[in-house]
Amino acid sequence: MTLEYKPITKLSDLPEENLFTSGHRLCAGCGPAIVARLTLLATQEKPIVVNATGCLEVGSTLYPYSSWKVPWVHVTFENAAAVASGIVEALNKLASEGKTKEAPVIAIGGDGGTFDIGIQAISGALERGHKFLYICYDNEAYQNTGIQRSGATPFGAATTTSPAGRVIPGKQERKKDLIGIVLGHHIPYAATATIAYYRDYINKVRKALSYNGPTFIHVLAPCTLGWRYDPSKTVEISRLAVETKFFPIYEVENGSLKINFRVPKPKPVEEYLKTQGRFAHLFKPENRHLIEEIQKNVDENWARLERIEKAGPIF
Repeated sequence: MTLEYKPITKLSDLPEENLFTSGHRLCAGCGPAIVARLTLLATQEKPIVVNATGCLEVGSTLYPYSSWKVPWVHVTFENAAAVASGIVEALNKLASEGKTKEAPVIAIGGDGGTFDIGIQAISGALERGHKFLYICYDNEAYQNTGIQRSGATPFGAATTTSPAGRVIPGKQERKKDLIGIVLGHHIPYAATATIAYYRDYINKVRKALSYNGPTFIHVLAPCTLGWRYDPSKTVEISRLAVETKFFPIYEVENGSLKINFRVPKPKPVEEYLKTQGRFAHLFKPENRHLIEEIQKNVDENWARLERIEKAGPIF
């Protein structure tokens, strides 16, 4: 099913029905819960949702209850994209025989199930060209299973498997360039987003569903437990990630990159880091140089995106 792209400009453009209902067991201030709600507000036709194991799945579907008012299937960490592919092709076959109608298909996975465990199935699905949207809600660790580091965990962050102590001051590796990996498959649309800018995210979901091919959205979704901050600060922290250029917001349509938020006067990256307990150790005198390294990495990444944007189509 190819949907016409109808962007929203104000809240009244959204449907009144909430297809991701209250009553789930996700934490107060949960970023992934906000992602789920915004995603289903964005869809113009009821989708079929394929949900990989993770916080969102566990907290929203405690048997015999469910917060999803759309067809929804729970799959393992590694095969959300493969299952979504199968559903797409089954719908195409049944629709061609007049036995059902087509519907949008959305696969949703956390960073662990996307950056790491599920990357092989995602790559295969993108390469084959199935028409579905994959959404990675990124809370930057395996939060559901004990706050272990993932390929999405940023440099310097403390987790239970990259603890900050005398031996190492948090994770020592940089975060994977997920969109860069995805774009290697020459898909028609890929984007980043955060929950702080709801209109941008909703319009990107709608735009992604309008393409006749696989699309991908990487949305930052803070975790109050793993990031160690007050639950009331989720949206504020999401916004700070953009205002410090720590998490750039951009989209790539048919190979052309466009930065959506320019940030002409960026705040120092430490303004973002100091809001979260997972970075508290970086403010010790012996670790202050790591903040400077993070700032350097942020600046270099932003400059890289600007070069790509200026150079023209990637493919």
